[in-house]
Amino acid sequence: MKTQRVLTGITTSGTPHLGNYVGAIRPTVRASRLAEVESFYFLADYHALIKVGEPARVQRSTLEIAATWLACGLDPERVTFYRQSDIPEIPELTWLLTCVTGKGVLNRAHAYKASVDKNNAAGEDPDAGVTAGLFMYPVLMAADILMFNAHQVPVGRDQIQHIEMARDMAASFNHLYGEHFTLPEAAIEDHVATLPGLDGRKMSKSYDNTIPLFVPREQLRKLIMGILTDSRAPGEPKTTEGSALFQLYQAFASADETAALAQAYADGIAWGDAKQMLFERLDHEIAPLREVYDQLIQDPARIEKTLKAGADKARAIATPFTARLREAVGLRRLDSTVTSATTRATKTAAPAFKQYREKDGLFYFKLVDAGGELLLQSTGFASGKAAAQAIAQLQQQGREALAGLQAHLAHQGDAGALDQALQHFMATGKV
Repeated sequence: MKTQRVLTGITTSGTPHLGNYVGAIRPTVRASRLAEVESFYFLADYHALIKVGEPARVQRSTLEIAATWLACGLDPERVTFYRQSDIPEIPELTWLLTCVTGKGVLNRAHAYKASVDKNNAAGEDPDAGVTAGLFMYPVLMAADILMFNAHQVPVGRDQIQHIEMARDMAASFNHLYGEHFTLPEAAIEDHVATLPGLDGRKMSKSYDNTIPLFVPREQLRKLIMGILTDSRAPGEPKTTEGSALFQLYQAFASADETAALAQAYADGIAWGDAKQMLFERLDHEIAPLREVYDQLIQDPARIEKTLKAGADKARAIATPFTARLREAVGLRRLDSTVTSATTRATKTAAPAFKQYREKDGLFYFKLVDAGGELLLQSTGFASGKAAAQAIAQLQQQGREALAGLQAHLAHQGDAGALDQALQHFMATGKV
């Protein structure tokens, strides 16, 4: 039984680089092999239109990123792998979420604020050059996540705000129309969440400081030798703090290898030698993947077929779920007998899980019936992820999940009412 959904996407605006690999591709490919994880991977080509005005570049980037996922070990038979624009339900959900999202929330989005600050500093109109697409970016991203009710979304620290905004949008929709969306959580690997580029800043296509993932071996070596370092000479002790070279090495090396390089820094290793160590470590991991990538990139028809099959799998979820959302908000057949009064009654009559965090730092959940009567109360969990997984088990397995969760349950109410509530979630397909 898969109890956790993990979703991640990469914008098709350029060539995949080491930051994409370390921050998104590698950890989620590993996670996709876990028995309890249901994984969703997508090519965010709608997002690319916000900042790329070159159609050929979007197409080429889509091909390169798809080939990268597959070369890095993604198994399309085990996961749902699709192109964002092949799922028409996603822009429809974007509109539904737009209608429950306050403009003030979007005003605080980092990307929009950065553009406004830049314009203000230049003495221009605050919104000069700002498209509605840029402003609405967080809503589209929320639709990507909420369409598949993902529990976790692997992101860098700079993307945490988008996950928080998706949670807010989901909560607002649930409050107005009943429990439909799972509140997602950001999944971060702290030491590699944001990888530095050639100049020490965050590795980003917008800074033009990236190291492409599958460049030829000699070109990879040349790029690494060009990484910015300080002027300390060979034999002079060097600090690992703030060293882009060290951070890149750490992202690929084992704990023992990282400790050895840290000692070499203290002993005064020459920068050229440190860069050679980084090159050898990177190429050791990337070379076998590069060979597969080069084969895939020459066969775009194979990749297109894979993406279309993935879209069919994704839409098998998205189409009925969107129909349910349309019904919830009132986009119904005119000969339907459901009235607004009935809708309100249906909404308030549904049982609900409530997840929260107490002052002790632990995460709890409870299940209440339509009248707010407590049916189930958990003990504290060390993480929100663990609490969410327990809720998912109950929603998918019903009473059968209770036995395995006894150690985490502090209170159970009336057995009949509890069973009826759990049956509700199983019948509605809430995950």
